[in-house]
Amino acid sequence: MSIYETFRRLHRADEGDGPLLLPNAWDHASAAALYRRGFPAVGTTSLGVAAAAGLPDGSGAARSQTLALGRGIARLPVPVSVDIEGGFSDDPSEVASLAAQLAHAGVAGVNLEDGRADGTLTGPVEHAAKIRAVKEAAPELFVNARTDTYWLGVDATPQGALRRCAAYVAAGADGVFVPGLLALDEVAAVARESSVPLNVLHSPGHHTRRQLADAGVSRVSLGSLPFRAALQHAVDLAWAVAAGDGDVERGRSPVPGYAQVQALHEDFGRPRH
Repeated sequence: MSIYETFRRLHRADEGDGPLLLPNAWDHASAAALYRRGFPAVGTTSLGVAAAAGLPDGSGAARSQTLALGRGIARLPVPVSVDIEGGFSDDPSEVASLAAQLAHAGVAGVNLEDGRADGTLTGPVEHAAKIRAVKEAAPELFVNARTDTYWLGVDATPQGALRRCAAYVAAGADGVFVPGLLALDEVAAVARESSVPLNVLHSPGHHTRRQLADAGVSRVSLGSLPFRAALQHAVDLAWAVAAGDGDVERGRSPVPGYAQVQALHEDFGRPRH
């Protein structure tokens, strides 16, 4: 079974005990560590990739970093999905070229969002054109079409999200992603009317995976949460050491040693074509 077929199967309701939980990495080490922990697929976070490079997220500035990371972590033995923001261009042919390069490297899927850095939404016709171009250039890629109606508070209703989702599915999207969709009845309404797998963003303190599964969700992304938690933990640890705390790791998993981190590169085999 190809990496693409494996990734599609992971979105099926009869696979596993709930929606696919997709953790999001920001560099090679975090991707490898997530794979080693046992996750069946790994995604990337555009915020983490951009912020780690000192760049703003959603601005299109991290194209080269995103491509380089995607090419590298595609060598993991599990499917990899790459967050490509809005495709880093308004030109569908340029977005398709990037997607084709990622697919050639062995990336199984991409997230392609209609939200813009200025808080507006790309027109549905324009975004659908990007999706169509990507599917023509790389038909095997799982295109997760993200609509930011809820995220940006623009037409933030199930009907508003579904109108855009329908246009994106008609253009060839394999799944739809509606971050910010929280009310369980609205989640269920979107999932019920969607003809492709629904992806939502994990929101701490809200729903369990089981509840989301019952509502019809196929995939739950962690987004930038792991990256942000790692940043906070690093700062807390440094501050605790500076403050003279003798037990900075009480209640936490052990911090990996140098050799463990150094060995993470061993999870990457030869490039897959």
